[in-house]
This record gives sequence, C-alpha cells and structure tokens, in this order.
Amino acid sequence: MTPETALPGTTSGERRRAATGSAAPVRVWDPEGPSGGAIAPALWDALRDAVLWAQNEWERAIEHAAGMDEVTVHLAQVCAAIRQQASGQNPDLSTLPRNALSRRLVGLVRSGFVERAQALPSCDAGQLLRMFAALEQVSQRLEADWSQHFADRLSGPDGLELVVEVAHDLRSPLTSILFLAETLQRARSGPVNPVQERQLGLIYSAAFGLSSVASDVIELARGGDRLVDLDPIPFSVTDILESVRDIVQPIAEEKSLTVRLTPPEADFRIGHPVALSRVLLNLTTNALKFTDAGSVVVSARVTGSSRMEFAVRDTGPGIDEESMQHLYQPFVTGTASRRAKFSGSGLGLAICRKLVAAMGGELQVESTPGCGTRFWFELELPPVR
Repeated sequence: MTPETALPGTTSGERRRAATGSAAPVRVWDPEGPSGGAIAPALWDALRDAVLWAQNEWERAIEHAAGMDEVTVHLAQVCAAIRQQASGQNPDLSTLPRNALSRRLVGLVRSGFVERAQALPSCDAGQLLRMFAALEQVSQRLEADWSQHFADRLSGPDGLELVVEVAHDLRSPLTSILFLAETLQRARSGPVNPVQERQLGLIYSAAFGLSSVASDVIELARGGDRLVDLDPIPFSVTDILESVRDIVQPIAEEKSLTVRLTPPEADFRIGHPVALSRVLLNLTTNALKFTDAGSVVVSARVTGSSRMEFAVRDTGPGIDEESMQHLYQPFVTGTASRRAKFSGSGLGLAICRKLVAAMGGELQVESTPGCGTRFWFELELPPVR
C-alpha cells in the first residue's frame, strides 16, 4: 500500500465505493504533510499504515456518520491533526467536529498504530511516547464538550449503547499502555533496573485489569453470547496457571503476598483455554485486591476421568452474608463496608459466572468472615489422547 492510495482494490474498497457512489479513492494521507519532530521514519510509516487501515475499517465508524464521504473527510482531518501534533505544531481543530465519529476514528488509528509499532524490530521509547502523546492530545482536544453530551445520552434511551461505546474507547489507550509497558520491561529501549521492572509490571497489571473491565462491560451488554470460543482445543492447564501467576505477580509483590499454584497430575486437556484463563485471572486478581496478608492459592485437581476442579482461595477478610446475596449482581450499589469485601460493580464475578456456565460448569463460593474465601467450579475436560 502506498501513501498516495488510500484504498487498494480490495473487498473493503469495493464496499466503500458501492456505499458512496465514488469511483476514485480519496487521499487521507498527505505524503507532503508534516513529518518532523525527530521521529523515526519507521514510526511515521506505522502511523500512515494505521490511518489507511482505519479507512478500510470504515464499517466500524460508519454508524456515527451520515455516509462514507463524511468518514473520509473526518479521517483526513484527524490524520493531519495527529501529524501536526507529533511534529511539535499546534493543530487547529476548530473545523474538526467534536463528535462520536471523530473520537472513534482516533481510536481506530491508535489501535492500528499499536499493532504496527509492535511489529517493528526496534523502536525508541521516547519517540513512541511522543507519538502516543500526540494521539492522546488530539483525542482530549476533541473531548471539550463531551461531558455534557455524555450526561445527556447516558440518561436517554441509548444509555447502554453509550456505555459500550465508552468501553470500546477505553480499550484503545489501555492497549497502548500495555504495549509501552511491555516494551520497556523487556529492555527494548535500554537497560531496566529491578525497581523499574517491578513498577512497569504494576503498570502492566493495572492496565490489563482496566482493559478486562472494559471487555466485561461490552460482553455483558451483548448478553454474554460471545464469551466462549465455539470449538474446544487442546491446552496445558499448568501453562494457564503459570500465565495467571505471571500477570498478577507484580500486584502480589507490592502487597507482600504469595501466589501459590497447585497444578494437576494429568495436565493436557481439551476445552476452552481462553475462557478458563480469564475466569482464573479475574478470580485471582479479585482475591489479591481484597487480601492484605497471607496468600492466594490457585489450584486444579482431577475429580474424575474427564473432570477437573479449579479453585482460587485467599486468606482475606471473607464475605459477609448480606454481601453474599448480591455477589453476582452487576452494578449493585452497597454500603462502604460491603464494597470493602468485594468489587462494588460486580462485573468481574458476573462475567466469571457466565463464562463458567458457558463451559458447562457452575461457579460456587464458600466464605467465612475473617477466614478467607474460596471460589471453585468443575468442568468436563477430556484428556488429550
């Protein structure tokens, strides 16, 4: 794909021309536009490709526009503003409408840039931060009148749709944070001392948790229909347990807690590893959040020829009887003391329950105030032959 050609002769391009009646593609990337600011050409190329990809993904933005012509014009303005901002200029956004379309296009460009920057063999962290800062600054300047618009829509008939839209918008910058934290942690931009490595681990864990919350909102609004992959596949239970521990380890170390694993004897099974990993990660993160001393144990044990029990047990304060009645209800408002026992929104546990049910199990809990909490469930997981 060249800078001069915004839309190649692909199915997306044909769909666009059919929708707009336009015979020729519209240029959204000006090869003569600003590209200074001491940013490597490879990063400019990544941004260019992200913009062109965003235009081909017009179906994800068209819902906010009157037609594809409006999408193309907005994208060209967004592209110019990002390039000017990254080059150290102060872009004029007065002609760019502050609406959902502009915000969604910035999000698409950001997502595309993250994916392409990850594929680069090496990249300077300072230049990456500068490019991400430009994306965020343009996005923030488009938010000037959004708060009142948000309040008006939230109380209207499309309030749930707005929540899902915001959750989508949250995942894009969080993906940028995850990518940058991982890039720095792996010392791709220079040596990292142990303290910095731990801090980057905390940043990664926090961003990962927030990204999961955004995913929970979207999937709950969809009714949970897309929570589990259709076809079971072979996987290693031990690998999943170790992956969960690796992700939450920075949180545990910061609170001086221990995360212990109890892997099963028969390891390789057939099931839904992504859904299972998400449940265990959510339960483990929640356990660490509300445990101040002691440990969290993540275990898996064989209970039959093709059945396995998974459990997450903590040494936290436990859950009282009143709170237990509302444990899986999302968005239930409670007292401060109740919120101290478990997540106030209930989103994570609601999603966990749906995931476990979709895999053919039932999420259960036992808890005694002052003695900790144990969540567990059994699944049918045939061994790999």
